[in-house]
Amino acid sequence: MMPYAPRSLVARLALLFALLSFAVIASIGAALYKDLERQLIMRDDVALVARVDQIRTLVRDVDVVDLIRQKPEMFSNMMGNREALLVLRFAGQPPLIEVNPGHTPVPDVAPVAANAPLMRTAVDHQSERNGVPFIVVAAEAHVNGAPQDLQIIAGRLMTERTAMLRSYRNQIWLVSLGGALLLALLAWWVAQRGLRPLHRVAQQTAAIGIRNLSTRIDAAAAPRELLPLIDGFNAMLDRLERGFTQLSQVSADMAHDLRTPIGNLLGQTEVALGQRRDAAYYEKLLGSNFEELQRLSKMADNMLFLARAEHADHAIERKALALDDELQRMADYFEGLAEERGVRLAAQGEGQVWADPTLLRRALANLLANAVRYADEGSEIVLAAQTDADGATISVENRGPTIAPQHLERLFDRFYRADAARADSSASSGLGLSIVRSIMTLHSGRWHAASAGGVTRFTLRFPGR
Repeated sequence: MMPYAPRSLVARLALLFALLSFAVIASIGAALYKDLERQLIMRDDVALVARVDQIRTLVRDVDVVDLIRQKPEMFSNMMGNREALLVLRFAGQPPLIEVNPGHTPVPDVAPVAANAPLMRTAVDHQSERNGVPFIVVAAEAHVNGAPQDLQIIAGRLMTERTAMLRSYRNQIWLVSLGGALLLALLAWWVAQRGLRPLHRVAQQTAAIGIRNLSTRIDAAAAPRELLPLIDGFNAMLDRLERGFTQLSQVSADMAHDLRTPIGNLLGQTEVALGQRRDAAYYEKLLGSNFEELQRLSKMADNMLFLARAEHADHAIERKALALDDELQRMADYFEGLAEERGVRLAAQGEGQVWADPTLLRRALANLLANAVRYADEGSEIVLAAQTDADGATISVENRGPTIAPQHLERLFDRFYRADAARADSSASSGLGLSIVRSIMTLHSGRWHAASAGGVTRFTLRFPGR
């Protein structure tokens, strides 16, 4: 079975334009046809009524019987063609004259009284052979010396009019079809020219690949209607380039971070297998390997969390949480680690925050772990919160090395570390702040980092219910 090939946009436009053109031309032709038909019917009716009225006047002041005997051809000439009908008779008597070259059956029509005016409404419209219309008028006329009124029956078969209308109708069809075909060709040509900018955009888009993601579609010569499409494509390319760059950087950073623990595991195991060792050595080796495996497991868990968090259908269960309880909980949890580092923890703030409890605590734990790691010895880490009508703001502030401005915007990227902290990379996977960013994205919140004068502050903004 052959695959279905959809029609091109040009063909669709041409076909649609042809159909619309045919409909418009045919409608105009039909309206003109109806008007012409109405005018011809009116003309024929008025002509037939005029002839009967003329005969009425003629027979009023003459001896009609004698006139018919002397000039019978006059009445034939008055009807004008071979398809006419004329009958003059007295009621209940044979016709005085019958002009009927077409041998049309004489219709039985009630005549108009002799003293009544003869109007167009007296015309009776009938259908005869092959659907050809037949019009007839019957009227009475006073005749001098006659005991009763003379009946005049005049009719006409509209063969000529029918042929004329048929020819006109056929011309309408031909003109409609020809006009539609001509306009379809014109529409096809116009559409081809009109779609050339779109073809150029398609060619430029097809030429963009992984090797030249920085290339953008040129909008200088594009029509106004294509500018939103081009802007959308260029914005998509910006996102793709940024995502591809970040993915490449993540891959490189992940390889860098995985190489150290894997290298340690391989090196230590290779040394241990080089010769027989005592139990104490193997116990120490297993402890070291266990730490490296824990680090790998934590990195894998963090990556899995980030992958799940970036899905739009990741569900969170937000609740109203007391800020003072949550801040104190985190301060108590990190109290032991802070004492080892020689720093103090202070929690201050009250109110409520609308957040997922587990995700909130994980975000705060990552920020506090980061603050404890880099805080100056003997300094104080402040965990503060404040609320307003629109939500809650939580901040973690510590004194330590100032982070350069060029690093602040990228601190929440995966595996990113400021250069000054690279030496301590073995203690961190580089995913803590990126997890914070993902958690805030799930909450439709905001995150911010600021560092100046030896004070670094991370701020989280949670929207209200």
